[in-house]
Amino acid sequence: MRHTLSIVVENRFGELSRIVGLFSARGFNIESLTVAESLEPEIARVTLVTTGNDRTIEQITRQLDKQIRVLNVEDMTALKHIEREMMLIKVRAAAGPERQEVLSLAAVFRAKVVDICDSGLIIESTGNWEKVNALLELLKRLGVVETVRTGVVAMARLSQRGFDEEAGEEEIAV
Repeated sequence: MRHTLSIVVENRFGELSRIVGLFSARGFNIESLTVAESLEPEIARVTLVTTGNDRTIEQITRQLDKQIRVLNVEDMTALKHIEREMMLIKVRAAAGPERQEVLSLAAVFRAKVVDICDSGLIIESTGNWEKVNALLELLKRLGVVETVRTGVVAMARLSQRGFDEEAGEEEIAV
């Protein structure tokens, strides 16, 4: 099963390497990885997507929790949450019906054309993993030349947690 983990860490040199090392040492693949500082520059959020059964993910979560610079680990999969990923898709499509089909698909998926030339265009697609992949699969038969994607980012829905009034300001900021 696919799991999305949200890991809050101290934003220090080598911390990402420790997290990735924990996965590779146990033979687990990381499908997606994004890291950025939070509202507080000394704290970063790692969003990691991996596959495994619930028991395995629970074991990894416990191992991550033991890391000194890991402040919080949460498996977002069981929570109501919002996930987004962005993909840039370079498509070979000359002017005419071929290009019109690409533009129509982009419109259906609410994707944007971000660059265009005589022989093709680049489309930006943002959404959950399934939506981005669905557009890619439909465009492949039309001449996808290259793709670049960000990793997944995820956040618990407000209906899941709201703004926890008892949490400190620093907890809400991350």
